[in-house]
Amino acid sequence: MSIKAVAAKILARYSHIQTQKWANSPVATQEKVFQSLLREAKNTQFGKEHNFSTIKSFEDFAKQVPIRDYEDLKPYINKVVTGESDVLWKGKPLYFAKTSGTTSGAKYIPLTAASMPFHIQAAKNAILSYIHETGKADFVDGKMIFLQGSPEMEKKNGIKLGRLSGIVAHYVPKYLQKNRLPSWKTNCIEDWETKVDAIVEETIHQNMTVISGIPSWVQMYFEKLKTKSNLPVGDLFKNFNLFIYGGVNYEPYRAKFEQLIGRKVDAIELFPASEGFFAYQDSQTEKGMLLLLNSGIFYEFIKADEFFTEKPKRLTISEVEINVSYVLIISTNAGLWAYNIGDTIAFTSTKPYRIIVTGRIKHYISAFGEHVIGKEVETALQNAILGTNISVNEFTVAPQINPKSGLPYHEWFIEFDSEPEDLQAFALKIDTKMRQQNVYYDDLIKGNVLRTLVITKVVKNGFQNYMKSIGKLGGQNKLPRLSNDRKIAAFFPL
Repeated sequence: MSIKAVAAKILARYSHIQTQKWANSPVATQEKVFQSLLREAKNTQFGKEHNFSTIKSFEDFAKQVPIRDYEDLKPYINKVVTGESDVLWKGKPLYFAKTSGTTSGAKYIPLTAASMPFHIQAAKNAILSYIHETGKADFVDGKMIFLQGSPEMEKKNGIKLGRLSGIVAHYVPKYLQKNRLPSWKTNCIEDWETKVDAIVEETIHQNMTVISGIPSWVQMYFEKLKTKSNLPVGDLFKNFNLFIYGGVNYEPYRAKFEQLIGRKVDAIELFPASEGFFAYQDSQTEKGMLLLLNSGIFYEFIKADEFFTEKPKRLTISEVEINVSYVLIISTNAGLWAYNIGDTIAFTSTKPYRIIVTGRIKHYISAFGEHVIGKEVETALQNAILGTNISVNEFTVAPQINPKSGLPYHEWFIEFDSEPEDLQAFALKIDTKMRQQNVYYDDLIKGNVLRTLVITKVVKNGFQNYMKSIGKLGGQNKLPRLSNDRKIAAFFPL
């Protein structure tokens, strides 16, 4: 074992001890974060307008600070963007992470001197947690690849602006720089397909041990590697044993990945966003990701099925239950206050607090009151495929409200790698799995309001072509698993 691997194990043990301190005192940890946020921001414009200096408890905070999404917070963010200081957080942010919103156009999420270190620390601790649990550290001697956005940045009123993954690239420690791929030049290529081709050329003869990125885009990289080398990825990279991912559920991709790799590899799930780094998988044996309660973020939770009521109840960490879908609300040391990031989560454990991402509060189907969420469609497809030779590259679901004939239905657009012999029987199998999960959907089928779902086959690379058509190919962009309209469906010919 190398000196670097030994050092990584020592550091991993120290990181584990530090993590256990706050994980074993979750309520006290969150209260400390809460009071610190109020204290640091009480003299900002937002803090003064919302009387932070008088807030003594969470109940006070909930009364004085309403839930907001980006559009609601935009008047404050616009002031920050134009160069004003002490608006949402003291001083000015270090960066703006630029993202593309579905309704807001370009979104500018502030990253501050207080918040930025937590993004870096969380990613590092995720890997250290894996080393501590498994004892595996030899991968630190190999090459590591992180499929991400361009690290090039521009300036907006003196503040650097870029994609989060590109901003984070500037914080890779020096001791990892020589192990890290792709090169800076390749990382700066904007066109995603050209970039992946260049990454293949740079990495195909390297000792790759860790590969990280959003599964759908890593899959493209693997497919290109396999085409060029005519070898499974696992044979090409014999020491590749760790896949790190975030942004989407890995399970729908797992079978395809294992086919491309030729064997199973360990995986670590992350839950990062421009707004904060919320959780990472801290165990290879326990379900869910450890919610980071000591990272400058105060969390609130609203039950997803109550979110659109007039006065939904706002809960703190001490009040949550397992297996309930919650909308995640955050207040952060980047100046986001009672902010709805749009994600829904569920707790798999409360000792410690571990979560899974169940979907997006805006990504759902309820054209008939069925309240179908992302986790349900992913689970249904995964269970329907189990034990078969069927393989799916990508999929999305939309309602068909006005069919040419018959009852309305949910239309599943699926890009198969290996198709079922009987498409209708496969559709019925998925439908059964959906009805077992969602009582509202089951009632609509029983009541002849909806008929069994219909599968529409999408040609190879069809979803890549769709993402390219809307300017969201690659990087941190993700295909919605489902939508309550037919905007995505309209792209595919009948």
